[in-house]
Amino acid sequence: MPPPQRPLTISQTDARRLALTRQHLAGPRLPAREESLRAVLRSLRYLQLDPVSVVAPSHDLVLWSRLGPQAGSHLPGLWWHERWLFEYWAHAAALVLTEDYPLHRVTMDAYPPANRSYARGWMEANDALRRHVLRRLGEGAPLPTDAFEDCSVVDWPSSGWTAGRNVERMLTFLWLQGRIMVAGRAAGQRLWGLPDACLPPEADRQAVSPLEMVTAATEHTLRALGVARPLDVRQYFVRGQYTGLPEVLRTLKEQGRVVPVRVDGGPPSETWYVHVEALGELESIRAGHWQGRTALLSPFDNLINDRRLTERLWGFAFRNEMYVPKAKREYGYYLLPILHGDRLTGRLSPRYDRSRTVLVIEGLYLEADVRPTAALREAVTEQIADLAALVGATGVEYGDKMPEGWRRS
Repeated sequence: MPPPQRPLTISQTDARRLALTRQHLAGPRLPAREESLRAVLRSLRYLQLDPVSVVAPSHDLVLWSRLGPQAGSHLPGLWWHERWLFEYWAHAAALVLTEDYPLHRVTMDAYPPANRSYARGWMEANDALRRHVLRRLGEGAPLPTDAFEDCSVVDWPSSGWTAGRNVERMLTFLWLQGRIMVAGRAAGQRLWGLPDACLPPEADRQAVSPLEMVTAATEHTLRALGVARPLDVRQYFVRGQYTGLPEVLRTLKEQGRVVPVRVDGGPPSETWYVHVEALGELESIRAGHWQGRTALLSPFDNLINDRRLTERLWGFAFRNEMYVPKAKREYGYYLLPILHGDRLTGRLSPRYDRSRTVLVIEGLYLEADVRPTAALREAVTEQIADLAALVGATGVEYGDKMPEGWRRS
């Protein structure tokens, strides 16, 4: 038998560049057309939905970073009219691809999981409420949460934000089970419907096996991240659903679907994987053929959502300070990391003042080892102007917390 080949070793720079390439954050932006939007979404596999809109919704920011201000105009058609996308829980509440419905169906069929037996017991105790919801939605029209009566007999046991919200809890559980879906939105509120009304007729609704789900999700994740360790795979796309991942990776390796690599800067035992479909891009990057870009990223961007991976590859410690008491914030309430070339060079704290239609940059902070050059300033301010165009701001206003010399310039 020939001796086993040693895994290819790549630099952190090449690993970052491959990740950026796979995430559509390298090279010139694709034109903001529908086919480009589909390509980006097929690469990312999900867009996290978040209610905070200090500047713009997170999913709009993720698309803007990759395709520019006009990209979001194509999203409603894919989302609400064509139903090419639907809302479900990936690693968080997210927009996911309808072609992936058979994968998500595995999660739906298994909900509630064994560690949430209390949810199953609560639903069984409130079967009258469950039947009421399904009966009302069976009448045909999408309905908001307040259209349902609270006919529960057992209150949801919570002293937190879910206390007294029995209808919301039942709707959430039925949504996670796939029994109901988000049919639309009105004034930012979800409208609920049955799957028959929310999925296109041609959609495949059959669940794959759990093993097939983990295999497909692992391949999707490796394509999206470019290079990842098993612990990184577990955090992307269908977080917490990767049962049997070591065996799946071993099988994919034997089939030639993934290739193990090592990334400089980690322990010898640390194994990363690259999907075979990304090897050509990695080879090109290692040959010196790569072009960077400057972009501002949503705090929930797919590239940086795994803070541990972000720190390992980029040396960038990012904390979402929305959940930090004001007195303890280091930078600001809402922060957008700054991507410049193949580095995360800093972060800015923006706020869209809707009453004045002004984009306010409350602070802009560079990493300690980043020089505030004129070229960097020009690239970042160009992206800030682009962000202003995205939200419809008529002007940009800068605060005092800026790198030395930038505010004056």
